[in-house]
Order: sequence, then C-alpha cells, then structure tokens
Amino acid sequence: MSTFKISMAAFLASLLSVVSVSLSAQQPEPKVTPLTTKELTDIPGKEVLLLTVDYPPGAADSPHRHNADAFVYVLEGSVVEQVKGGQPVTLKAGQTFYEGPDDIHVVGRNASRTRPARILAILVKKKGAPPLVPVK
Repeated sequence: MSTFKISMAAFLASLLSVVSVSLSAQQPEPKVTPLTTKELTDIPGKEVLLLTVDYPPGAADSPHRHNADAFVYVLEGSVVEQVKGGQPVTLKAGQTFYEGPDDIHVVGRNASRTRPARILAILVKKKGAPPLVPVK
C-alpha cells in the first residue's frame, strides 16, 4: 500500500511539473486587426489589405504564408522576422520587411519579453484570397 502512495505521489508530482511547464511555455497570441481592403482596379483580380499586428511581450506567429506580396512596417518596438531559407532579422520601429508570394514565414515574433511591438502589414493579393495560410 505504501508503494502505491509513493508511486502515486511521484506520478502526481511529475504530472504537475509537465502541466506547469506546458502552461509557462504557452506564448501569448498576436492580435491582428484588419484596417481596410481595397480592390486595385488598375490590376484586375488584385486587392490590397492593410492590417496591424500587435505582439504582446513574448508573442510569436505560427509558421504561415500569405500567397501575397507582403510589406511590413514596424510601428512600435522590435520584431524578429524570417522566411524559409533566409536569415532572421531584428527590425526596430521605422524599418521594413518584405515577404513574396512563395515565401514561408517561419519566424515572426516580438523581440522583447517585456515590451509590446506593433507592425503594419500591407498585402497585395488575389481578390478574395485568404490573407494567411497556416503551414505545418
């Protein structure tokens, strides 16, 4: 009986440590706010989408692609950006980043664990196409 209690206690302690590590490893989610969408009448079938992305301290994107020409302007704080096959770059307020239609965005995160960051993204894409496609 005492072996069971020790084993159960060890099991519960292990479970608690796994759960607490899992909870602390969860990163806050970025908040995406669409600002406007406008059909580009001089480029048939294309539209532009403007949106902001607010990154709380420590927040990061999941890998994705846009299937668009994506222009990023850092409004506040600093972010780390990387496309597959490229090097990560740390951008500060006032700097820009570009992603092509075939790029897979593997890193997009707030460079700070204590301060927020904010970007403006301008996507030139096919009319009606989703602005973001998750990549595994």
